Amino acid sequence: MACFTVPVAEAIVTTIVAKAVKSKEEKQHINLNGANTEIKESGKTPFSKKLGWLNKMLWLGSFLLAFEHLWHGEVIPTFPFLTAVKTGEVSEMLGEMATAGVMMAMLVTLVWAGIVAVVTVMEKKADKEPEIAEENA
Repeated sequence: MACFTVPVAEAIVTTIVAKAVKSKEEKQHINLNGANTEIKESGKTPFSKKLGWLNKMLWLGSFLLAFEHLWHGEVIPTFPFLTAVKTGEVSEMLGEMATAGVMMAMLVTLVWAGIVAVVTVMEKKADKEPEIAEENA
């Protein structure tokens, strides 16, 4: 009924955090450039971009779930928007949010963490490859 609201709430929080992290990363980059130091590009993906991946996964998944609920008549275009609230099934709706909604949000976050772990391993491997090539030359 309203399980999509849990990933939406997580998406809102991670969007705010991603903007704050990106702002902090940009300030650090400006401070390093302002000190006339040469910055070596490490080829690593900034954490704000990785959070952006999570945001996209959460927002798109939530949109698809909301559309599915709208399609099946569980979400209506008039107040109170959720048929469970209109028919007095609030406890059932909250139970679904606590079980299905939380599990969906956790699953998306775990998949994202797996993607980030794979990318981190690939970046570390790519950083080591030039060193190995230099040693063999």
